[in-house]
Parts: sequence; structure tokens; C-alpha cells
Amino acid sequence: QVRLVESGGGLVQAGGSLRLSCVASGIIYYPNTMGWYRQAPGEQRELVASATSGGSINYADTVKGRFTISRDNAKNTVYLQMNGLKPEDTAVYYCNLQRDTNDSWGQGTQVTVSS
Repeated sequence: QVRLVESGGGLVQAGGSLRLSCVASGIIYYPNTMGWYRQAPGEQRELVASATSGGSINYADTVKGRFTISRDNAKNTVYLQMNGLKPEDTAVYYCNLQRDTNDSWGQGTQVTVSS
């Protein structure tokens, strides 16, 4: 069983930066995809960014040019550097690990951007 633990969320003013981290533990199979999703109140969970263990990266259009995803396969860790934060980025951010048909989720970390 895979366990994902996120850290790095918090309160920041518009235009500020935050860095999220997610460490995966347990039995981790490769190749896999690790990514970040977010869910704002009353909204559906949406993909923010994902990165395969082979290096392919995907971003939501709303964060391109502002957010950067990276991962350290040796540490089973994925990061999300968020710059130029906007109030509409406010949400709970969830870490995700996908391998074949298996999905694992973290508990989420709150990101709040004040205007």
C-alpha cells in the first residue's frame, strides 16, 4: 500500500510563492506518474500538473508559466513550485500517484492566496 504525505501549503499574498512537497512511501512500482490536483470549495477536483517517472510533464493551462513540477525518483518525492500565485489558486492541493489502474492520494494541503 502506498502512502503519500504532502507539505508546504499555507497562506500567501497574491503574487507570492509556495513550494509543495509530497513523499511517497510503501511499495512503489515504476514506471508511474506523480502529480498534483486541487479542489476549491464547490468545485470538482482538477489536475494541476503531472510528471511521469520517465520525465514527461503536463500542466493545466491555468498554471502554465507560473507553476513548475519536478520529482526525485530516488526519494519517491514530487514537488510543485508555485510562483505568481493568484486568489483563484486557492484550494486544497492533493498529491497523486498512478500506476496502471491504481490510484493513491494524499490527505491534501490547503493553499490560500489573499488578494
